[in-house]
Amino acid sequence: MLNFEKWKVIWILFICVMGLLVASPNLVKQESLQSWPDFMPTSQLKLGLDLQGGAEILFEVDMEEYLQDKREILRDDVLGALRGKRGERESISRSGLGIVGDAVRVRITKAEQIEDAIKRINELASPLNTGLATTTNFDIAVTAVGNQVIEATYTQQYIDQKKREVVAESIEIIRDRIDPDGVLELTIQRQGEERIVVQVPGASDPQSIIDRVNVKAKMAFHDVDSSVTVEEALQGRIPPGAMLLQSTRAEDGYVLVKRRPLITGDRLANATVGTHPEYGAPIVNFRFDSIGARKFAEHTAANIGRPFAVVLDDRVITAPRINSAILGGSGYIEGGFTIETANELAILLNAGALPATLYPVQQRTVGPELGADSIAAGQYAALIGFSAVIVFIIISYGLFGVFANIALIMNLVLVAAALSLFGAALTLPGIAGIVLTIGMAVDANVLIFERIREEIKSGKSPLNAVEAGYSRALSAIIDANITTFIAAAI
Repeated sequence: MLNFEKWKVIWILFICVMGLLVASPNLVKQESLQSWPDFMPTSQLKLGLDLQGGAEILFEVDMEEYLQDKREILRDDVLGALRGKRGERESISRSGLGIVGDAVRVRITKAEQIEDAIKRINELASPLNTGLATTTNFDIAVTAVGNQVIEATYTQQYIDQKKREVVAESIEIIRDRIDPDGVLELTIQRQGEERIVVQVPGASDPQSIIDRVNVKAKMAFHDVDSSVTVEEALQGRIPPGAMLLQSTRAEDGYVLVKRRPLITGDRLANATVGTHPEYGAPIVNFRFDSIGARKFAEHTAANIGRPFAVVLDDRVITAPRINSAILGGSGYIEGGFTIETANELAILLNAGALPATLYPVQQRTVGPELGADSIAAGQYAALIGFSAVIVFIIISYGLFGVFANIALIMNLVLVAAALSLFGAALTLPGIAGIVLTIGMAVDANVLIFERIREEIKSGKSPLNAVEAGYSRALSAIIDANITTFIAAAI
């Protein structure tokens, strides 16, 4: 005999009631939700780009520029390794150190020092983090290519890993830059190996999004190189491991700084807009995290009387002289800001610097009129499809069809509740999926009812036929849902 355990009935009723409550905010306007009690859910279905209108931009990561920057750092590391530490090991005679193609090349002038040079450069290699306890993959490979020339190149495994990391990090930074408060329904996802799709519903100016995303906001602190004068550097006599940067202030001209930064912007804990303590102009206050504050304190304590440079996007903001140890781990940036530009810089610094340059390769704007048309078309399609299924089921199965339609309505309510609860954005393909769900949702009922008909034809009583219909159709229902899940997952 049919027997439904009480806990199952209670659980089903609970799920249905909760689904109705969670989906109910979609029946009223956003303004009306403000007057709802605090215990009531207020999440509504969000409309995607194709329904609400907005901007879509496809960015491509400039991995070659990123890797070239890494090669320049590797070149400086190779130079330091060949020089050796003063008093510990002798310097290796060399010539022609530079970047050739995708490799750092150096010629060892004394043949007897080649093995030692390879050993020293190999010491720069680090094992790749593959999530395994042990690994034989390293970030650089060192080879002797003949004529006493040694090459150091980044391995393909390292390049592939960096591609994944750079794209993943860029996605998070883009999200923080465009939507620092987390109120927009952004869609940001990887496309291929080096591309990122950004969809901003409600946006009408793709260029403003591109401008905000493409600001580097790369902040770092560098030692000032005093080994040669700026005039000599302007004539091309730039020492190895140094670079000549222009100052944001015309009176300062250019500043020669060490290429390797003392502290990078990833050690910033916070950036806020403030006013200058003396003349009240807008400034950007910043504060280091504990590691950055400690490094800054140690460096300033050991270099009193020497200048250091604050560099933002390859331009020197200021290059003050260290008069005493700076122990607080905080400071400020001044640069003729307005309130708007200072706030923009604070947002960018908090979001972090992009690991690589992003180039827009495609952009499009979807007008809200097209979105409204899509919504109307989707509503008509859902209404027509839903009504047709209801009528067909009632005609085919009578009273059983009424019960099936009640379950079908609850199915749609639970779908809407789940989308609202998880903050999913409803798109045009999503509407098509819901319409398809209307047809697929009756599949189990059809299997059950057809089984009941077969059992009745075989001579069983209606009650026994119903029990057999539910029990024997279960395996077919499970098969249908598993295959549907596999297709959806793929």
